[in-house]
Amino acid sequence: MKDFPFLSILTLLPLVGAAVVAFIPKTKGQLAKVIALAWSLVVLVFSVIMWIAFEVGGDRFQFRESYPWIPSWDVRFTFAADGIALVMLLLIAVLVPLVILASWHDAEKAERSVPTYFALLLALECTMIGVFAAADVFLFYVFFEVMLVPMYFIIGSYGGARRQYAAVKFFLYSLVGGLFMLAAVIGLWVVGGHTFDWQALVNADIAQDTGRWLFLGFFIAFAVKAPFFPFHTWLPDAGGTAPAGAAALLVGVLDKVGTFGILRYCLPMFPEASRWFAPTAIAIAVIGILYAALLAVGQNDLKRLVSYTSIAHFGFIGIGIFAFTTQGGTGSVLYMVNHGLATGLLFLVVGMFVARRGSALVSDFGGAGKLVPVLAGVLFFAGLASLALPGTAPFVSEFLVLIGTFTVHKAWAVVATVGIILAAAYVLWMFQRTTQGTLNPALSEIPAMSRDITLREKVVVAPLVALLILFGFYPKPLTDVINPAVQATLQDVGTTDPGPTAVANGRTAP
Repeated sequence: MKDFPFLSILTLLPLVGAAVVAFIPKTKGQLAKVIALAWSLVVLVFSVIMWIAFEVGGDRFQFRESYPWIPSWDVRFTFAADGIALVMLLLIAVLVPLVILASWHDAEKAERSVPTYFALLLALECTMIGVFAAADVFLFYVFFEVMLVPMYFIIGSYGGARRQYAAVKFFLYSLVGGLFMLAAVIGLWVVGGHTFDWQALVNADIAQDTGRWLFLGFFIAFAVKAPFFPFHTWLPDAGGTAPAGAAALLVGVLDKVGTFGILRYCLPMFPEASRWFAPTAIAIAVIGILYAALLAVGQNDLKRLVSYTSIAHFGFIGIGIFAFTTQGGTGSVLYMVNHGLATGLLFLVVGMFVARRGSALVSDFGGAGKLVPVLAGVLFFAGLASLALPGTAPFVSEFLVLIGTFTVHKAWAVVATVGIILAAAYVLWMFQRTTQGTLNPALSEIPAMSRDITLREKVVVAPLVALLILFGFYPKPLTDVINPAVQATLQDVGTTDPGPTAVANGRTAP
């Protein structure tokens, strides 16, 4: 099955589905939902087959396809997947059907076209798959930019208050970051031998100063997308305004394009520049952990709070990447997957609370657990997974990141652990103010608050809960796939894990 065009088909399937759903009449909203859900499930099945066909321990990049596109620029439709891309592709395939099911009534509440909303979700899935599957720098850049369009319209047309402001801010921030990347892509083509092929550019001989400037062009674009401090300010507005399902994809997948881009493009293509910039990148990441966690503690808006927690989590991913250790790198990629599952679940459950209350403000709840105890329990679990409680999947990835960082940057690793304490504070305080304590009398007057978790909502949250527990106790299926790709990336960078130390005569010696 190695020669089967998995990646091109996987990229095109959601696009075809988006076109089909978009042409369904507005009066047939229910039909549009069913077709969109069925189509996304087909993508999931296809992704699982690809996962099974992937050979652990085989070639670094598998399922490679390459088709001519712009011969004069040596631009090709080239797709390939290593272990890092593969786990992200499967994450997309898992999340999208659950988001579609969770968003079943979002378009009606926004009083907008139902078929258009679900067509946009499928179009977004197409661009997300494409950006992770691309093995041509120009093709990656195209997907990187086109990905903004469906999310812009989802936020701007179906979001809450100030949706236009949030959509424009999201678009402008990402567009400006993309312009830095465009400049770097053009420069890379000039100095890299007039090619956009990833492997050829990794092997290209680029002068040190030129490589550092090109690295910064890519890094700024990825730092905005991630987002890392201080490029983060667009996320609380976009995440707080977008429909809960779209927000789950925004923080669960779209933001990962930034950290994926650093791993796939910055590190292998500019190894010297990556080593040169690593201390600054780690400092930025640690600042982001503490700064975002402190801001999350003071939030009164549930969706903005979850958005700030994501910024803090991306700091952990950042320090793991730039620690240049196998444990740190594997932990970072695993964190990308686990964060998508945990924060996706948290956003979806928060959306269920907001849909019942008609408000995202923490102060508008209070004692809600007395009315919806099961839903409150799921919120509690999602919060604990988000703060990386042992037994949940994020704990494994956070532990690996900190261990991998501590071996080379002890001080930064110790400071970063303060973020774990702050995470416990903002998650537990949010849960206490929302679901515990004296019942807010206003909640009893809202009919929707008398309905605990529904069957549809159970179907949405159950797979995520199961995966978070499964990978919390048995992450081996993911780490077996991720480890070889991380080790190959470190070889591209020219770094190795620090050797063990031996204690002799009271001294520690290498």
